[in-house]
Amino acid sequence: MRGAVWILGAVLVGLIVFEVSMQPTASDRVLLAMIFVAVALIAVGLAIALRWGGRRSTSIRRSVMIVGLAGLAIAAVAIVIAAQQMFLSQHDLNLLMVVLVFAVATVVAFSVSVSGDLARDLESTAAAAQQLQAGDLGARTGVNRGDEVGTVAAAFDEMAAGLEQRDEERAADEAARRRFLVAVGHDLRTPLASLRAAVEALEDGIAPDPERYLQSIDRDVTVLSSLVDDLFLLSRLETDSVEIERIPIDVTEAVDEAIEVMAPVAAATDVRLVLEVDHRVTALGDPVAVGRIVRNLLDNAIRFAPEGSSVAVAVGEDHGACVRVADGGPGFDPAFVDRAFDQFTRDDPSRGRSTGGAGLGLAIARGFVDGMGGSIWADPGPGGRVAFRLPIA
Repeated sequence: MRGAVWILGAVLVGLIVFEVSMQPTASDRVLLAMIFVAVALIAVGLAIALRWGGRRSTSIRRSVMIVGLAGLAIAAVAIVIAAQQMFLSQHDLNLLMVVLVFAVATVVAFSVSVSGDLARDLESTAAAAQQLQAGDLGARTGVNRGDEVGTVAAAFDEMAAGLEQRDEERAADEAARRRFLVAVGHDLRTPLASLRAAVEALEDGIAPDPERYLQSIDRDVTVLSSLVDDLFLLSRLETDSVEIERIPIDVTEAVDEAIEVMAPVAAATDVRLVLEVDHRVTALGDPVAVGRIVRNLLDNAIRFAPEGSSVAVAVGEDHGACVRVADGGPGFDPAFVDRAFDQFTRDDPSRGRSTGGAGLGLAIARGFVDGMGGSIWADPGPGGRVAFRLPIA
C-alpha cells in the first residue's frame, strides 16, 4: 500500500514538472499521462512480485541485484516509450539500446559491490547468533554500520553483553553461596562440638568441675546466638528490611558512646581507645546505626591491635562527616582490601571466631552505611585503617 502511494506521488510530481517546464498541449498531456500510468502499473506489478519473491529469496545479493534491475527496467520502459513517441531514427534507437545494456551491466556490478558488505555483515550477525546459541556468551558481531543492519547488530551485541554480565553475576552469586555455606558450617562446627563434648561430659558424670562446664556451654550458646543474630541482621540489611533513619545527628556523640561501650572489651586485652576530634560533627544518619558501625569497627580493631597499644578513632569533616578507626596491627593485605566488606571473609581464613570473628562485622557495617547514603572503605596495611563517610546534615 505504501509503495503504491509513493508511485502515485511520483506520477503527480512528474505531471507537475512536465506542466511547468514544457507548457504542453492537451494531446501532450493525455499522451504523457498515459505513459506515466502505464509505467506506474508496471512498477506496481514489479513491486508486488518483488515483495512476494523477496521473502523467499535465500541471497541478499540476489535480492539487491533484482531490485536494481527492476528499477532500471522501469526506467528503460519509460525511455523506450518516450523514444518511440519522439520518432527517433533506427540508429538513435540502437544507440539507446546499447546505453541500456551498459546500464544493466553497470547495475549488476554496482549491486554485487554494494551487497557484498551487506551480506558479510548479515553473515557475521548470523554467525554470532549461532555462537551465542551454542553457549559462547562472548560472541559479538563486529558490525559497525549506521543503517538498520547496524542497528540490529548493535542491539544483538548489547543483548549478548547483558547475557554475559548476568552469567558472570550468576557465577559470582553461586560462588558466594558456596562460600556462605562453608563459612556458616565452619563457624557453627566449633561451638557445636564444644557444646556436645560439655553436655556428654555432664551426662556421663565425668566433668571434674560442672560449674566450669556450664559456663563453657553458656559461652558457646552466646557465640551461636550472636552468629544467628548477625546473620539475621545482615539478611534484613540486604533486603532493605531494616528501618534506617536519615536525620541530623551528632556523630561525635554517637562515636563517643560506642567507645564507652567497647572500652571494657579493649581493656581486657590491654588496648586503649582514643577519641580524636577537634569539634562536633553532624551528619544525616541514624544514631543507632552509627553506634553499631563504630562498635563493629572497634571490635575488629581491638582483635588485631597489639597488646598495650591504642586504637584511634578520629572524627572530622572530609566531603562529609568522616569517622576513621586505626589500630597498630598488621592491617589488611592489599589483595584483600576489595573483599574486606564481603560476607564471611577474613584476611586470614585460618582464624577462628575467637580471633577473627565470623567475617560479618564489616559486612554489617557496610549495610548500615549504604542505608544512610554514605560510603565505607579500608586501606591496606601496615596498620588497620577503616573509615566511613556520611552526608553532612
